[in-house]
Amino acid sequence: MPYLGHLSRSDPLYGYLRHEILPQLGLHGAAPDFRVHRLRASNQVYLYKDRYSGIRLIGKFFGGVAGRTAETASRRMHAEYNNLAYLRSIGFAGYPHYVARPLGCNDGLNCVLIEEFCEGRLLADLILDAIRNGARDVLFQKLAGLAWFLASMHNRTVDDSRVDFNPECAYFDRVMAQLSNGGHLGWDRAQALYQGKDRWRARACMWEDRQVLLHGDVTPANVLFGDGPWVIAIDLERMNRSDRAFDLGRVVGELKHFFMQHAGDRSASEPFIGHFLWEYACHFPDRDAAFRSITERIPFYMGLTLLRIARNDWITGGHRGRLLDEALKTLA
Repeated sequence: MPYLGHLSRSDPLYGYLRHEILPQLGLHGAAPDFRVHRLRASNQVYLYKDRYSGIRLIGKFFGGVAGRTAETASRRMHAEYNNLAYLRSIGFAGYPHYVARPLGCNDGLNCVLIEEFCEGRLLADLILDAIRNGARDVLFQKLAGLAWFLASMHNRTVDDSRVDFNPECAYFDRVMAQLSNGGHLGWDRAQALYQGKDRWRARACMWEDRQVLLHGDVTPANVLFGDGPWVIAIDLERMNRSDRAFDLGRVVGELKHFFMQHAGDRSASEPFIGHFLWEYACHFPDRDAAFRSITERIPFYMGLTLLRIARNDWITGGHRGRLLDEALKTLA
């Protein structure tokens, strides 16, 4: 985390943190001294640590993003605040399932959302530790914890509405457009991928399950782990209602990508993927039926995740080609 210096006492954010946020954490009256670090994130996200109390806060700014209006920034800020607050209200505010506590949001400060800082090991680090140092048992254990977290979230929020698969197909098209505009897709490969999407659209299973509330962005950078089954979810900006297999497909697609990139083996992730999905299915009355239903739909969402990863600028040409090939095989 790059260190940026101290937050000036003349900065309006300083007053907001001092007078509106810190009192919620039991700190009254004292003048804090915030050291500022920048975090790697899609938005402008910073860590503020008070030198005296040791209190750490996360500030996530939704404004100042190219092409984003002030209205959109405000809507997204308030949406994530409400998403965090809602999940905490239905039981995700303690051991073993936890989401970060939102402490405030402010339109007048570049649409900033302030959250508590959460300790834990990132899923990304656990995957790399399993690949590089053989810490496979730990990764198996933590994936079981993540499966339990997601099953709890999905099952507590299920409703009677059937999944509408059309938005996921539209998202597929947007990702494909980004790949094409970036010069990463040839015509033949693009047509094969679109044909794969159309075949999935025609499958009844993609429309039959009931909607649940999704995390929406279960990437290895958005999940933290503590001791035992403790799971902490962050970054709920994309929370929405859809097919539970979307969240699961995001996880298995990321696992596939990590093992392809860092282990050079497309099949090395399979034991972890199977374990994760089997553990998820154990939280249903009929585990075998749940597993069959989930795995029937997973290939589409896994392929979509691989395409989503492939569009990133930091992906090298060789690995991007492998991701696209794997996505094509998965969607076939």
